[in-house]
Amino acid sequence: MSKIQAKIMIEILGTPKEHVEETIKKVIEKLKNEEGVKLLKEVTYEAEKIKEMWSTFSDLDIEVEDTTKLVGICFDYMPSSVEIIEPLKMNIETTMITEFLNDLLARLHKTDMILKNTIAENQLLKQRK
Repeated sequence: MSKIQAKIMIEILGTPKEHVEETIKKVIEKLKNEEGVKLLKEVTYEAEKIKEMWSTFSDLDIEVEDTTKLVGICFDYMPSSVEIIEPLKMNIETTMITEFLNDLLARLHKTDMILKNTIAENQLLKQRK
């Protein structure tokens, strides 16, 4: 399969402003050093205050070696958006889709478990008061 070019947006939200701006730099540097990823273009915007937090984001053009790598980036970096630029059409093997869906389900189940535990702990704390 040929390489894939995509546009992704990575956002960081937090406080203080300096921490948010430093974190986005570290995330982009980590992505640059990722095996099988080539950063073609980067535009990072200055952090802006949103209520009590600071927010910044980067628009990135990347090239990855295959769909598995692109899916891995989605899981590891959780971009807020992904747009595949090239190729316009892809043939994807069912094993790749199966692996993707199983990874997605595993992460959803983990998140669900964390949420349920947090709700239960919150209820216990309320009962103790």
